[in-house]
Amino acid sequence: MLTNQGNKATAEQVVAAVAASPESTLIATDFDGTLSLIVDDPDAAVPIPGALPVLQDLASSLGELAVISGRPVEFLVDRLSGQLTPADPTAADQSAADQPAADQSAADQPGLPDALTLVGLYGLQQIRHGVRSDHPEAVAWPERVAAVASTAKTNGPAGMRVELKGLSITLHYRGQPQLFDQVEQYAQELAATSGLVSRTARMSVELHPPIDVDKGTVVLSLVHQLAGPVLFLGDDVGDLPAFDALDTLADSGLQVFRILAQSEESDAELLRCADLILDGPSAVLGLLSEIQAAVLGTGKNL
Repeated sequence: MLTNQGNKATAEQVVAAVAASPESTLIATDFDGTLSLIVDDPDAAVPIPGALPVLQDLASSLGELAVISGRPVEFLVDRLSGQLTPADPTAADQSAADQPAADQSAADQPGLPDALTLVGLYGLQQIRHGVRSDHPEAVAWPERVAAVASTAKTNGPAGMRVELKGLSITLHYRGQPQLFDQVEQYAQELAATSGLVSRTARMSVELHPPIDVDKGTVVLSLVHQLAGPVLFLGDDVGDLPAFDALDTLADSGLQVFRILAQSEESDAELLRCADLILDGPSAVLGLLSEIQAAVLGTGKNL
């Protein structure tokens, strides 16, 4: 497994910690740039080959395995069920309230284990134990968010791509880094007039409802009643709150590992905070595969 210098932990230490107590372990991971390669077209992102069976095994062998993403939860279901359907650009624009009640459960999605937790839009949407739920404060925002997205498509900087995710908006400038300042400034202007909150992300800026959720609050909610270890695997600035949450958990006595899937775009703060630095999604899969082999070999898998 390729790793970079500067690690505070080794892959062997991470594997051994999980194998010692898999039923008490929480592994939480980002999707883009961690389980999938970064691609120019966000709709084209898929898990790297071999990832799905490893995730399915680990989901039923650990205290909890969660994928926490800025993507809508419908996207995660599609990509992680093993039953990919053609990308529907309108699907992400639908809120849970607009969908039939039957769609609120993931239990009928082939290949998606109930033990796998999926968290979308940084915590605004969730599928846990096969049941879909949305943040109660999110119901008031879809129409307002859609209106802001429409404005951005009409009035935003030329070359900026607007992605509406139902409850959030991503303003992309991938491939046009010279637009960074313009997109950042425009996002701040939209936030000031709409009540949304802007967050810098990988080659993009995101606009979210002012609801106090992020990857950190999600991790803290999931770790309840688990004694650790706790692992978080991420790759960009949107994952910093999760790294901060692991600091809090470490202060409470839990064993934690902050794991970075490094790329050319890695943020300096993530590099400084990471306990283990891996060379992208392929190395992440290598680590998860080693954990899978060690856990199944202990006879402690659930």
